[in-house]
Amino acid sequence: MFKFNIKIIFIAFVTLFLSPTSLFSQDLPKIITDKKIASQNYLPDYSYAGYHFGEVQLPQKTTQVINATNYGVIANDDLDDSKALLKAIKEVSVMSGDVVLQLPAGRLILSDILYIERSNFVLRGMGSGKEGTEIFCPRPMMYLKAPESLKELREYLTTFDKRQIEKQNNIDLPFSQYAWSGGFIWTQVPNERVKSYLEKYDPKTTVYAKVLAGKRGANTFTVSEVTGLKVGDVVELQLFNKEGENSELIKTLYNNAKVKPGSHHWKFPTLPIVRQEVEIVKIAANKITIKTPLLLEIKPNYQAQLVEWKHLSEVGIEHIRFTFPDAPRVAHHVEQGYNAIFLTRIFNSWVRDVVIHNADSGVLTEEIANVTIEDIVTNGTNIAHYTVAMGGVHNVLVKNLKVYNNAVHPVSFNTFSTKDVYQNCEIFANANLDQHAGANHQNLFDNVKVHFTPKEDNSYPLFLAGGADYWKPSHGAFTTFWNIDVDVIGKLDNSKPVLLNGMNDGPFARLIGVHGNQNFKIEYGPDAYIESLNQSIQKAPSLYDYQLKKRMH
Repeated sequence: MFKFNIKIIFIAFVTLFLSPTSLFSQDLPKIITDKKIASQNYLPDYSYAGYHFGEVQLPQKTTQVINATNYGVIANDDLDDSKALLKAIKEVSVMSGDVVLQLPAGRLILSDILYIERSNFVLRGMGSGKEGTEIFCPRPMMYLKAPESLKELREYLTTFDKRQIEKQNNIDLPFSQYAWSGGFIWTQVPNERVKSYLEKYDPKTTVYAKVLAGKRGANTFTVSEVTGLKVGDVVELQLFNKEGENSELIKTLYNNAKVKPGSHHWKFPTLPIVRQEVEIVKIAANKITIKTPLLLEIKPNYQAQLVEWKHLSEVGIEHIRFTFPDAPRVAHHVEQGYNAIFLTRIFNSWVRDVVIHNADSGVLTEEIANVTIEDIVTNGTNIAHYTVAMGGVHNVLVKNLKVYNNAVHPVSFNTFSTKDVYQNCEIFANANLDQHAGANHQNLFDNVKVHFTPKEDNSYPLFLAGGADYWKPSHGAFTTFWNIDVDVIGKLDNSKPVLLNGMNDGPFARLIGVHGNQNFKIEYGPDAYIESLNQSIQKAPSLYDYQLKKRMH
């Protein structure tokens, strides 16, 4: 009498018994398929992030592997290995060609900073697991000799009396120089300033070209002159705001949104407000072609220029476990300096397979580009400031990060960070997606999973807005959230949606495919584009992968 279609019955069963948030999106989002919607809602191309623009796999270096044990590094002897490690780094660094410094399995004790100051160098352990290489740091950096490269930061902190004040906790303490800088493994170009804090220390810049005009998303722009520039050079493109509080560049950065920019946007006219590390692929008369798309439209009044960018390349840190002791937390910004890795001035480099236990900050970054940081685990009982942070960086890919420890900012796009990506990451504690002001813009949270328990009013501030007021808004235009999987912990109540909020000054964000085990509402302002809410994007779970595949084929 009746014919039953088993497939239809199965779909009906799934639809009936699973919450609406478990439904899959059957089509790609309109922001990438509908020409009209796409033209009205700009979506950046994030596919250039990572090592060699995402076009090649991370290398497995096998030539010239030098054992650290040759220089007196002995694991598991309960003695400090700092002097032997410093000797090994020094000796290996003068060797020509690619070189790998191989650390032995077992526990190594480190109480000094290991600076990596050359290109084509890999610091490799025997793995991040129990049978691999453990670097144990018994004392925080506050007990080390103050790093010369942080001298300007120290002067800035004292000059402006930067303090952490929490009246309710009877705290009035000066900021630590290690709150957002420094690490026991530290990449740097010797004697090269990394970050501007005081104008009097601004160096004279080598300018290669004055940039006149270019379109947002294009790879070609016009210049007035070119001096000493050649194909293959990696330089920095700088845009300046020298027109004050109501400048056209500020309006462009925030896409004419109704937000109030903080004073740092115009108080430092000699400091570029937008920076982009670029590789030159073609020079033809007054036209230059770069590998990556322009962040913003370039106009003459931005006084844009291409300048020298000193950096290292092909630097790797891999297969290591860092361990720090249990330590009481004093206060935010007063961290003692249990920081594992500090990456500065590197290009086409990587960090992979690293476990970090009890750090104040796991991996800190500044002035790096096209770096891949993947397969990182942070855990421990100490409260951290950052896990893997993006600060002043461009085209950096953080992939497969798992955060088990309580961190104030488990993931964070900080000052000047652009076109950076957190992909396939998972946050198990104090989950929040931080955007830390400072003209950061066009960054991507991609296929990230978060776990949390909502507040009593059934809301949760997932979209954290950190940073200082003088650098607000929390981010510029076109930050993107793609396929965010939200796991609500505790009793589920599908009769009332969970409100995801926390951001009221981040303009023109793109929130596509926020879903999970509950129904959700989103409050995100101003001018957010929201699509596929409560649907998982199955056809393109990662926007980065989707855009990269499309570009490469």
